[in-house]
Amino acid sequence: MIEFYIPVKSVHVAAVLASGSLFALRGVLVLTGRAWAMSAPLRYLSYSIDTVLLTAALMLATMLPGAVFANGWLAVKLTLLVSYVLLGSFALKRGRSNRSRILFFIAAVIVYAFMYSVARTHQPLGVFALFQTGLT
Repeated sequence: MIEFYIPVKSVHVAAVLASGSLFALRGVLVLTGRAWAMSAPLRYLSYSIDTVLLTAALMLATMLPGAVFANGWLAVKLTLLVSYVLLGSFALKRGRSNRSRILFFIAAVIVYAFMYSVARTHQPLGVFALFQTGLT
C-alpha cells in the first residue's frame, strides 16, 4: 500500500488547504454579517472536504511505519486539530458576540497555521523548532 503514499498525501494536503481556505472564507463572511456563510451548500462542502481529509489521514496513518509516531509531532498535531475545531465552532456559530467571534477566529487561524508548521516540519514545536537548535 506504500506505493499509494504520495497520491494519498497529495490529496490530504490539498484537502487541508481547501478546508482551511473554506474556514477562512466562512469566518470572514460570518464576521461581516453575511447569513449565507452558514448556508447548507457551504456546510455540506465543508463536511465533504473534511471527510476526504479524515479519510486520507487515516489511510496515511495505516501506511506509515510506527517510528513516525515516536517523536510526538503527530500527537501535537491531533491535539491542535481538536483545539482548531473547537475554536472554529465558536468563531462561526457559538460565539456570543461579534468581538468574541473575532477573537475565536483569530485564535483558530493561529492554531491552523501552527498545526500546518508541525505537519511540515514533523517536529512537535513546528516552526519554533528552528530556534531550538541554537539552545541545545
